[in-house]
Amino acid sequence: MSVSTLLDSPLLAVDSPLDDRQKEVVERVSKAERAGILALPTDDALDPKRRARVEATRGEMFGQPHAIRATWQRNEEELTRIADRIAGATFDRVFLVGAGDSLAVMIATRRALELMLGVPCEPVQSLEFAYYQQHLVTERSLVIALSSSGETTRTVEAVLVAQHAKALTIALTNTVGSSLDQESENTLLIQATRVGWPTQSSTAAMALLLRLATDVGVIRDVAGATELSREVSTLPALLEQVLADNDAPIAEIARTEAHRTMFLFSAGGPNWAAAIVGAAKVKETTPDHAVEIQVEEFHHYNSQKPGEPMFIFAPSGPSVPRAVDTGRDSRRFGGQLYVFTTVGETAFDEHANRVLELPVVSETLSPILYVVPAQMVGYHLGMAKFHAAEAALDA
Repeated sequence: MSVSTLLDSPLLAVDSPLDDRQKEVVERVSKAERAGILALPTDDALDPKRRARVEATRGEMFGQPHAIRATWQRNEEELTRIADRIAGATFDRVFLVGAGDSLAVMIATRRALELMLGVPCEPVQSLEFAYYQQHLVTERSLVIALSSSGETTRTVEAVLVAQHAKALTIALTNTVGSSLDQESENTLLIQATRVGWPTQSSTAAMALLLRLATDVGVIRDVAGATELSREVSTLPALLEQVLADNDAPIAEIARTEAHRTMFLFSAGGPNWAAAIVGAAKVKETTPDHAVEIQVEEFHHYNSQKPGEPMFIFAPSGPSVPRAVDTGRDSRRFGGQLYVFTTVGETAFDEHANRVLELPVVSETLSPILYVVPAQMVGYHLGMAKFHAAEAALDA
């Protein structure tokens, strides 16, 4: 199917439950989103548009601790209001809706939300929710949707479907007055920039959801909520440490592996989000392939080919034994292995090319730390590949 054919495809599901006004919103957002798709950089090894975005990513990546603090400050009153409303209501199910990095944010924060809200919280891709799970949404549902631009078509459509079912909706977006902001009953605004490839817009959103979760937990007097809330407040400082400690070693790994054309990212539990983000950043910053594969699924196929680098994200916790199996088989397949784990964790030492250690933190909160080295892998690979392409041009 040609690009023009894809761009002329239907904007809405045939059996959409939306009213005429809501359908018009979806059509308007979809046309704008399509124009953005055509403006994306190419896979040319020296594409200047892609390079500009990669270079801009570094400053935004290192600005994440500030973005989180600014986002919390901006939303203090709204967080209190929404947390009170959630704590005083009864929900049977929470849907966490997003696409791309936004879906990874939902996967990263699911466990904290479930522990604090006490109901199943399901991360759902926006189209899947709008078209295939609409029958599950009721007036006792809570739907939380994330789109940094606020103009992601299927995410806006998902919120409209939720509103149609009279569910409570909460939007997270960077963009005041966006369609997602206007169509949602409640909005939390992310204080982040996106000149480069998305980094702080994701971690600031995670931080917002973690604050919302623990605020609800404290109001409801959930066991461990106060302690978890205190730990959430330390996350910006821990992120500063992760950024400082991992920049140079990841840059070195990127230079070593820059000649590769396939990169694998693996994890389990809440840090599955880090694997998704890592693969996404490589696909954004380089012309190459990257895939995410869960530590269990890795073993059901010949998942890695000789020479391919594997990045595993496994803080101390239940996923470590299977992640060790994954690392062992990664090397057996002839792959390169790089592991991010908790400081003092030695389970990977005999298998990995290199182990990089991150600060001790509750596994429930750990994804916000582990997505940062995942972002850094993508950034440094992008820059290493640009340098290699320039050297080849000059040779």
